[in-house]
Amino acid sequence: MSARSKARKRALDFLYEAEIKKAKAVDLFLSRGASELSQEPYVQVLLSGIDEHLVKIDELITTYAQDWDMDRMPAVDRNILRIAIFEILWVAEVDLKIACDEAVELAKSLSTDESSNYINGVLGRIVKLKDSIAI
Repeated sequence: MSARSKARKRALDFLYEAEIKKAKAVDLFLSRGASELSQEPYVQVLLSGIDEHLVKIDELITTYAQDWDMDRMPAVDRNILRIAIFEILWVAEVDLKIACDEAVELAKSLSTDESSNYINGVLGRIVKLKDSIAI
């Protein structure tokens, strides 16, 4: 597993924990100390970026996640989408296909049987419209 794959999984853990605790994921990460910060810089990039762009990311999820309310969507799926959408729109050095594939793999290993196809569909729509999305 690549370092970025591990960072995505770790970021997902923090995002999930933050929802449960009603906290900011980046704050939870930063509270864990300097050892994690130095060993996992991409986790901080993901969590900080998602925090900064959360309103827009959630707006996109709401718009393109057809037939799913944000509140009804499994928390794991919602946070996998947040990571992938952030990478697709704001991390230029990450290939779009890799961002989507990584999200699908996370869904396959951590969520329901249907989640990977659903996440792939949502991200496919976002990738198609990427150039027309105002960020």
